[in-house]
Amino acid sequence: MSPDPFTVVSLFTGAGGLDLGLEQAGFRTISAVDSDPDCVRTLLNNQASKIRFGNGSAYLEGAKIIRAEIETLEPTDFKPPTADRNWVPDLMAGGPPCQPFSSSGKMLSVDDPRGRLFEDFVRMAKGLRPKLILFENVRGLVTARGPQGEPGEVLGMVRRAFEDIGYATTFALLNAADFGCPQRRVRCFMMATRSTCLPDFPEATHTEFLDSGLFGVSPKWMSLGEYLATLPPPLNEEIVRPTERLAIQLAGVAAGSGLKSAGAREATRPGGHWGYRQGTFIADVTQPARTVTASASQDWIRPPDDSLRRLTLRECAGLQGFPSSWQFAGPVASQFRQVGNAVPTVFGCVLGRSLIAVLESGRRSTPRSAPLPRDFAIAIDYTKREQARNGESRRIAREKLSQPGTILGAVKGLGSAGLANGRGGVAGVDHDDP
Repeated sequence: MSPDPFTVVSLFTGAGGLDLGLEQAGFRTISAVDSDPDCVRTLLNNQASKIRFGNGSAYLEGAKIIRAEIETLEPTDFKPPTADRNWVPDLMAGGPPCQPFSSSGKMLSVDDPRGRLFEDFVRMAKGLRPKLILFENVRGLVTARGPQGEPGEVLGMVRRAFEDIGYATTFALLNAADFGCPQRRVRCFMMATRSTCLPDFPEATHTEFLDSGLFGVSPKWMSLGEYLATLPPPLNEEIVRPTERLAIQLAGVAAGSGLKSAGAREATRPGGHWGYRQGTFIADVTQPARTVTASASQDWIRPPDDSLRRLTLRECAGLQGFPSSWQFAGPVASQFRQVGNAVPTVFGCVLGRSLIAVLESGRRSTPRSAPLPRDFAIAIDYTKREQARNGESRRIAREKLSQPGTILGAVKGLGSAGLANGRGGVAGVDHDDP
């Protein structure tokens, strides 16, 4: 970190995963906000603990940590108290709640109030005028439907919103495993600038299969087993075993598989669009872990004695890149939620370096947005074709399930009361595996 590190304002900070990575890259957090009381206590407690890294600096040292609904704040709330009227942060970073776009959620997109919180992100960018922006979300954002019901519509809305306030944008999907993280976690990132050249997305440092490239052989993905071997054995109080009934059900399940759900029948899937039942998947420790979820029902592992246990909170936090001394506030369910909703620190680190390279260059430019990546267009086109084939059968299935007397019908009757918090602190599963 330089004597005068680059500054970042953090929105939707959660438990601080993205910020830890950015600080490792060389940024200093000026202010951070979240509406969830447990997340804010997590940030304050660890700030007070002065957990040090790298050059001896402490995480979140001197940062102003705010607990508030972002829509109640103004851009001036994020400025340092001694800053003059022309002060701007080098970077504004964060990811509005991802549940509206996650494949594991209800996929309500902008119909979910949380799906419009990116508008507050844009409002803060317009007021603060940061030199650079880092925006994060689940990969479901790429194909999310907007008001017209078109796949990819929300992504276009996000892109135009930033362009309308003077920022050129560049997007990419990144997999944490490609950068040495022992977890397969794919996220959508946008970097934006208003007066410099567009930052470059980092090249992968690890590969799924060993492949001799132009610059030599890249290391293979780090497996879950390799990661667990670096940790001390879990304490007895951390270990969760399956019930006798579930243990019998899982006895014949191979690693890398789980118990299947029945699944809804669709036009192209008459046998049902099945998936794995939540909390019944047995991890393959020879591969990176699946995406850590925001639930206590993590994947099972089979130790050498062929018993079964769930991945522990501390193991999941490590998979996300949190230091072993990082403590999470609140009840256990909240702690798992904070860990599962976090951005892996490795993303903040590798993207932070790309952003700092642009800031250090000092070159000014009149940038233009980069074209969307080819894999975005392929995903959007596939979603459109798949919707054309199965949309009607899904509509009929939803209508049947919504009838009085069904489980979905009962949940539907809860209305908005069925949504916890509604602002950045909602429990749920975020399982977007590659």
